[in-house]
Amino acid sequence: MLESVTMNAMNSALDGYAAAQTAISNNIANINTPGYHAQVVDFASALEKSVAAHSGLLPDSAIAPTTSLDPTRLNGNNVSLEQETLAEVSNGLKFQAASQAMSQQFSEIRAAATVN
Repeated sequence: MLESVTMNAMNSALDGYAAAQTAISNNIANINTPGYHAQVVDFASALEKSVAAHSGLLPDSAIAPTTSLDPTRLNGNNVSLEQETLAEVSNGLKFQAASQAMSQQFSEIRAAATVN
C-alpha cells in the first residue's frame, strides 16, 4: 500500500543522506590521520535514473562511499575541514527536507485513512 515511486525515492534519499553523513563524520574524525583519503557518497544521479525507471529504489552500491580524488597534503591526507563543514550543512538541510516530505506523505495517508 505504501509502495510508490515517490515513497521509494524519499526513503532512498534518506538512506543516501545518512550514508553521506557517516562519510563526512569519518572524514572529519580523520582530518589529521596521515595517508587518509576522504570518502564521498554521491547517489543523486543513481536516484535520478531510478526515479526515471519508475522504481525509486537504490542498490546498496549506490550509497556506498568512494574515495575522494582531491589532491593530498604533504602527509597524504586530503580532508578539507572547510569542504567537510560545507558538505555537512548541505547534507543536513537536504536530509531535513526529505524527512519533512516523507512526514507530509504519511500525514496525507493518515488523513485519507481517517473516516469521519
